[in-house]
Amino acid sequence: MIGTVVNTCTIVAGTIVGTILHRGIKEKYRQVLYTGLGLASLAIGLNACIQNFPKSQYPVLFIIAIAVGGVTGTWLDIDGHFHRLIDRLQNKRKKQHSDSGTANKTENRLADGLATAILLYCIGPLSMLGPVISALQGDNTFLYTNATLDFVSATIFASTYGMGMVLAAPVLFCWQGLFYLVAWLSSEAVSNQLMAELLIVGGMLITGSGLALLQLKDCKTLNLLPALLVPVLWFVAKAVCW
Repeated sequence: MIGTVVNTCTIVAGTIVGTILHRGIKEKYRQVLYTGLGLASLAIGLNACIQNFPKSQYPVLFIIAIAVGGVTGTWLDIDGHFHRLIDRLQNKRKKQHSDSGTANKTENRLADGLATAILLYCIGPLSMLGPVISALQGDNTFLYTNATLDFVSATIFASTYGMGMVLAAPVLFCWQGLFYLVAWLSSEAVSNQLMAELLIVGGMLITGSGLALLQLKDCKTLNLLPALLVPVLWFVAKAVCW
């Protein structure tokens, strides 16, 4: 649980820093930060894949998972729905910014900023897979990486919306805590073989996120999130049928 606590604290710290830098952070500094985080994501994602490939008993399962998960996610248009929601929130904020009424305008901007931040903090392979790995293996690498990403994002959000963005921290804590609790309660049902497959698929998704941060390739990682369910369903079917 320490990884989730650290992740939550970095959002609080990032919000404080961003509030102090209320005039905003220059774009060139944002870019260099995200470039560094993109390289770190690539390294962590590839390392997870390479370390767990020899442990896999089903060498083509990750390919099937990416294919089936990607098709499913594209059919559901998870990435499209997510970005359209973000766009609606941003457009709403811009519209309200031009309206009169300073108090209402500030309140609405904070609400929109919080909604956007919560989505960005909570939806992603690092935030969802990280607490599971932490609960089952005691490895907080994914959560520490996510914490660094969230620190930068929180700083940028708070520089725009103010100290109220700290309210996103308890939401993230509850979200990741739920994943941690479920994984901890079902730890006996999760085998080392299943964990290896999940880490391979998760590592690929994190690598895709790194490529997007580096602006090399938009892999639409959100559309690939259903791939994490494929190994689980495979091992459940295997247990039932055999």
